[in-house]
Amino acid sequence: MTTTPVPRVDFGICGGSGTLSFDFPAALEDLRTTVLNDGLVFDTPFGRSPAFTHFQVRGPHGTREALAVKMHGWRRGVKRADASLQVFWVFHEAGVRKVISDGGVGSLNHLLEPREVMVPNDFIDLTMRQDIYVRGDHLLIMRQPVCPALADRLATMAESHFPHVYHRGTYLVTDGPRFESVAEVDYMKRLGGDVIGQSFAPEVVLARDIGACFAGIYMVVNYGEGIVKEWEHTELRAIFDDEAPMIARCVLEVIASADLDEPCGCGDLRKPSLLKIPDEREGAARPSSADPGLRSS
Repeated sequence: MTTTPVPRVDFGICGGSGTLSFDFPAALEDLRTTVLNDGLVFDTPFGRSPAFTHFQVRGPHGTREALAVKMHGWRRGVKRADASLQVFWVFHEAGVRKVISDGGVGSLNHLLEPREVMVPNDFIDLTMRQDIYVRGDHLLIMRQPVCPALADRLATMAESHFPHVYHRGTYLVTDGPRFESVAEVDYMKRLGGDVIGQSFAPEVVLARDIGACFAGIYMVVNYGEGIVKEWEHTELRAIFDDEAPMIARCVLEVIASADLDEPCGCGDLRKPSLLKIPDEREGAARPSSADPGLRSS
């Protein structure tokens, strides 16, 4: 267990299956990037955190620092809800202003093919992981769940590396880790989902809970069951291995180039709660030294 305090950073990176096979950011061997510390683990009110990588990137706006975690903090023996709370508690303590997520998704839309990229602008949450919050003292308005400025920059960067990039779409979130049945996919498609996966919520909600902007980039790795054709395990693995460096490159470029103060409206979608509910969780009520949500967006 490290005794190092949580470093102050502007970016929090939730690495998913899109970059799982890649040592982010070190394997990019980008001369602008320096890994400051690796394997950072912190005590949180929600249990021991996963390991984080603390790094910096030099870009047109100067040097930016970030904390990155693999697989959204998911580990065997730790519930996914707990992992998400641990990760976002660390992000909150770090003063994170922008959260970027990546992952692999299945296609619910027959027009979306494997190896195509989507930067979603909306979501449907069918998970059982509800009532999850780090702060819990704000009304979270989700009419614009994804930061349009951050998402646009992600999509623009992706267009430099991938031939087909969709700038919008609806991410339907399930608990997993199992894949869905044909009947379930048909039902989810009728709900209006374009892609399906497990790494968009509660992250998108927790980002707003701590006052940070959120956007994600997702590689289509297979068709959902009953969509177009059956998928093959070998193809799934090949996509993960082949495309991880490019997904990682997109994320790094956004960290280097994003305007932290670009007007986006996200800050207006988080209001003080009208309900005064006591928080009995040990340590959960302790505010961060600097709440990023108090900054204007």
